[in-house]
Amino acid sequence: MSGASRVGPAGGRAPALHAGAWWVWALGLATAASRTTNPLLLGMLVGVAGYVVAARRTDAPWARSYGAFLRLGLAVIVIRLVFAVALGSPIPGTHVVVTLPEVPLPAWARGVRIGGRVTAEALVFALYDGMKLAALLVCVGAANALANPARLLKSLPGALYEAGVAVVVAMTFAPNLVADVQRLRGARRLRGRSGRGLKALAQVGLPVLEGALERSVALAAAMDARGYGRTARVPRPVRLATNALTLGGLLGVCAGTYGLLADVGAGYGLPLLLAGLALAVAGLWLGGRRSVRTRYRPDRWDGRAWLVSASGVAVAALMIWAGDHAPTALHPPAVPLTAPALPLWPAAAVLLGLLPAFAAPAGTAATTRSREARGAASTAPPPGPSVPPPRRATPTGEPGGAAPLDIPHPQEPK
Repeated sequence: MSGASRVGPAGGRAPALHAGAWWVWALGLATAASRTTNPLLLGMLVGVAGYVVAARRTDAPWARSYGAFLRLGLAVIVIRLVFAVALGSPIPGTHVVVTLPEVPLPAWARGVRIGGRVTAEALVFALYDGMKLAALLVCVGAANALANPARLLKSLPGALYEAGVAVVVAMTFAPNLVADVQRLRGARRLRGRSGRGLKALAQVGLPVLEGALERSVALAAAMDARGYGRTARVPRPVRLATNALTLGGLLGVCAGTYGLLADVGAGYGLPLLLAGLALAVAGLWLGGRRSVRTRYRPDRWDGRAWLVSASGVAVAALMIWAGDHAPTALHPPAVPLTAPALPLWPAAAVLLGLLPAFAAPAGTAATTRSREARGAASTAPPPGPSVPPPRRATPTGEPGGAAPLDIPHPQEPK
């Protein structure tokens, strides 16, 4: 079964959640993570994202990417700590953990040092900073694990149609290339040849490139036969207005997103983001008039998609509001060295991100497990009085005897 739909209890196919809703929810959690350095709140955001992924991901190949993003987040934290130890930190501190040999640098490198004192305050500050970036990566990984990339590209507006086709072709090229390499190596092993080394790689490379070229030509012919690349005639003023609206909208979205993600600038970030989105939507709508195409079974933005996306937006909005009214709780100081406290109502706001675990449809793996459990329960014998096993018959035909019937073997003489 694919990750785009699932099989219901009655055998019908229930549509999966819109891929854009998962991205809105994940970006809301990422925005909330960018507004705080409290390790307890960051841990809660990572836990919320992980619980939703475990409850609602499918068994598709992209659903296994969440673990890779978790490992990447841990690597970011380690790298940030290593930089703080090796290159020092501008954070002053009094609790010295270790003193490394300091490398003398020339006068033009004043302000930069290698080695020296490593304080606990500097390590705590680096840990908070690394956890913030790691939480951002984990939230993006949750969107990658939950949203079907092919259906997300299918939902692109008509103005981005050519870019969507290019991305789909690029996404399908690498898996096919890997499959061809594995197939050719398996064929070489069956013939008793080694599949490793530079010589084997050179002998496998030519058939792989030939197969990739044949697939590209076949794909181009299929796309041309289905009318890909046809455009409608649009007046010149409409084209100019489309370009201006799209460019201005994208600039507004970038500036507004930067304002929301930065510690300062939330006041102008939200208006700029809304204005940029409005201009971009208008430009994409005008640009879609030149694209002559139809969608087969388009994904619909239903009530569950509104709930999922609204939960992520609510977490981001409440965290931004908390940053304006309780900045100390969201940014615990590293100097003086104190244990961070968990603010109650920002923590409750983070828990709103758990709504997709109950509002979104179950993934393929979860549905399969529940269906197998129902099947096992239906095939179990009903409770009732036990029936004794039948007794063997005796040569005289009376039940309860001890000697079984003497049936000769087919190869023995009768």
